[in-house]
Amino acid sequence: MSAAAAPQKSMLDLLNGFVAELRNAGLPVSLTENLDAMEAVQHIPIEDREAFKYALGATLIKNNSHWRAFETVFEVYFSLRGPEYRLADADASAIDELWREMQEQQAEENRGASGSMDALTPEEIAQMLMQALLNADQAMMRALAKQSVQRFAGMEPGRPVGGTYYLYRTLRNLDLDGMLDKLMEQAAQDAGGELTHLEERLERDEFEHRIDEFKKEIEAEIRRRLVADRGVEAMAKTLRKPLPEDVEFMHASRDEMQSLKKALQPLTRKLAARLARKRKHGRKGPLDFRNTVRHSLSYGGVPAEPKFKYPRPAKPELMVIADISGSVAAFARFTLMLVYAMQGQFSKVRSFVFIDGIDEVTEFFKSTEDIQEAIHRVNTEADVVWVDGHSDYGHAFEVFWERYGKDVGPKTTVLLLGDARNNYHASQSWVVREIRQKARHVYWLNPEPRSYWNTGDSIVGDYGNHTDGVFECRNLRQLEAFVEKLA
Repeated sequence: MSAAAAPQKSMLDLLNGFVAELRNAGLPVSLTENLDAMEAVQHIPIEDREAFKYALGATLIKNNSHWRAFETVFEVYFSLRGPEYRLADADASAIDELWREMQEQQAEENRGASGSMDALTPEEIAQMLMQALLNADQAMMRALAKQSVQRFAGMEPGRPVGGTYYLYRTLRNLDLDGMLDKLMEQAAQDAGGELTHLEERLERDEFEHRIDEFKKEIEAEIRRRLVADRGVEAMAKTLRKPLPEDVEFMHASRDEMQSLKKALQPLTRKLAARLARKRKHGRKGPLDFRNTVRHSLSYGGVPAEPKFKYPRPAKPELMVIADISGSVAAFARFTLMLVYAMQGQFSKVRSFVFIDGIDEVTEFFKSTEDIQEAIHRVNTEADVVWVDGHSDYGHAFEVFWERYGKDVGPKTTVLLLGDARNNYHASQSWVVREIRQKARHVYWLNPEPRSYWNTGDSIVGDYGNHTDGVFECRNLRQLEAFVEKLA
């Protein structure tokens, strides 16, 4: 193999591994998109890391909510970790020049100062960092991030410690909270007095942004060192996080909850459009003789283009009966949000929530356009506690049948949401059987993994025998797949 071909093969292998890891992370990267990415990188300067990153992103990413996962994989695979894959560091010469200038300044102030950054005291590093943040000097911040990690992180080759630990140790020694106060004091001095409220706010926001950028530089440096030590595949697997549509409702963190909410809006628009199109372009009905004859005139009376009547199926009515006890509250919340965002696809939507008592909350959604406010009212105003506030599906279903059973009809699709963990109360599964006999469809959505069903106090099988199907629904991806069945 020629010397020129070796780096090209190494980059090709790296790109192939990068695409494979994107797929492992759940991103839908097709063969065509892979080929597009290979073509795109031939037309950009590889040494321009940002251009390289966005060229790959433009060809491989179709959903904005996937960008964060893409960035994580990119930073691992193209982390400037060795000569065989190193992208040119455009700031290297600038860092050297800045460091020489600071050495000269230090030499004038202190003739005994060392000529190496490694000999700097923590106080000198803090002073240099303050100057870099004041001047928004990206090159120096990058150099100081590297020096800070080397000095404070305490990284040891082969040690099975996560990057978060090293980040904590580094930031603890730098005291960036105290740095923000010093920056604000310096800004006030430079202004010749106290800042106005607006000036103070603008300065604080700007300094906070610069400190965040410095933290990202530290994270990047830690990640580069971990990749060099453990290998790219191992680090990619360690840092891999689920996409918003794959995050489990029942175990989502606060940040993941926010990502779920952001992903929910485009999902509802896509599903609503898909369901409307599916309803509009259903299968062909019987031959429309009059329309066929009318169109045959353009063919000299020959019925060359048969016309058919398109069925107009009535929109179904929907009843949602959701368990909102603590264990499944997040799942119920997202399901109610999704259904109500798509309620235009149903002629009527009624919602009921329960724990051991049951209450209708349809009006909560009709009285406001803010779905978050409606969900808040459900959680605070709904009368769902009968005895002790522990799940009792049997009693809740009985009360539903007594109060609302007469409203279930042949156009009604009933959606039951919950894990069916009944605290060993009577199931009263006959209610679901009666509902099924009157309704068009009855479906059960369970947010627990299928392997947990019918274990402990779960009696989902007792209810599932009387439904049209019990579906595992732990995340938005599974919820999306199910909603298409409702049309």
